[in-house]
Amino acid sequence: MEFRRVTGLPPYVFATINGLKAVARANGRDVIDFGFGNPDLPSPSVAVEKLAEAAHNPKNHRYSASRGIPNLRLAIANRYKMLFDVELDPDSEVVTTIGAKEGLTHLMWVLLGPGDSAIVPSPSYPIHLAGPGFAGAQVITVPMLDPGASTNDPGDDFFEGLLEAWRTASVKPRVIVVSFPHNPTSACVDLAFMERLVGFALEHDVVICHDFAYADLGYDGYHPPSILQVPRAKECCVELYTLTKSFSMAGWRVGFLVGNAEIVAALTKLKSYLDYGTFQPVQIAAIVAMNEAVDYPNQLRAIYQSRRDTLIEGLHRVGWDVVAPRGSMFVWAPIPEPYRALSSLEFSTFLIEEADVATSPGVGFGEGGDTHVRFALIENELRTNQAIRNLRRALTKLS
Repeated sequence: MEFRRVTGLPPYVFATINGLKAVARANGRDVIDFGFGNPDLPSPSVAVEKLAEAAHNPKNHRYSASRGIPNLRLAIANRYKMLFDVELDPDSEVVTTIGAKEGLTHLMWVLLGPGDSAIVPSPSYPIHLAGPGFAGAQVITVPMLDPGASTNDPGDDFFEGLLEAWRTASVKPRVIVVSFPHNPTSACVDLAFMERLVGFALEHDVVICHDFAYADLGYDGYHPPSILQVPRAKECCVELYTLTKSFSMAGWRVGFLVGNAEIVAALTKLKSYLDYGTFQPVQIAAIVAMNEAVDYPNQLRAIYQSRRDTLIEGLHRVGWDVVAPRGSMFVWAPIPEPYRALSSLEFSTFLIEEADVATSPGVGFGEGGDTHVRFALIENELRTNQAIRNLRRALTKLS
């Protein structure tokens, strides 16, 4: 039997790592897991309490609003004003999504179809590569970083790749999907980069979709910019913001598409056919999180930065040269030179089997990722230091 949309999906290599973790743990081994970017920190207590209160009200058990209840859309508009000095009309420039993945996937449905094409950086979060394909469009990849670069900051090389992709595309792209801070590479950009990107979009009549999942996770004084801070950005840009990482509300599935009013309206129309919105008590609790736990992202950021520092310092002691990210909740680590004959899947397998340390193989993020593995900052400092000791024993070619 032939299955539509999923037939062309590549093998899910993360399943291999998950299987190895399960076997190791079944055998009594203590696997320290940096593989899945699943926040381990609690959601704001004020939101949890409000969820319980709202769930006891039978009026909230009915269908909710697919586009998000008015006060939720107002709360995200107020947050954008506070963080980025960006004005959003909550009625025309905001729609609530059931997490960023749902929002991006359905966004591709309204922007793309068979015969269209989209530009996506490589490597990238898997749904960024798969989403345009689900809509029937061709995916054109552009390297996010120079493979030989010693930093995780894209620059002129990315724009040269973007221009080359545009010049050589047989079907001119309608959409460019980007995400900064970037998953998996943790690449970060400044507002000047965003200005160049918007300028490119305006010149070539293309839509920019910016997945802003790590909007609140910048370190060492770095503040990730919103693409909507750029003048005229609303003419060609939309942005996905989510409470998943900013408020450690992963399982709650609360996200937003904001920006260009026509695109927001198109997604709103599609979603009106597909869902009745997130459970209303969750929406009410999300309002409380943004309005009453305003500083919670700052607390989370400090924890992630401490974990980042512990991991980077430990890897350096082992002899593994890794760049400290300025944003995101990930560390993008090149396979050490003595082990580069191994693929990323083989190296991740080696780390589980020999060090009881789980990472994500870079190939799972596209063809441009096979030289790296990704660490998620989801283990505390004590567990991270244990992982470093394990790695020191296993990576004998580095000693």
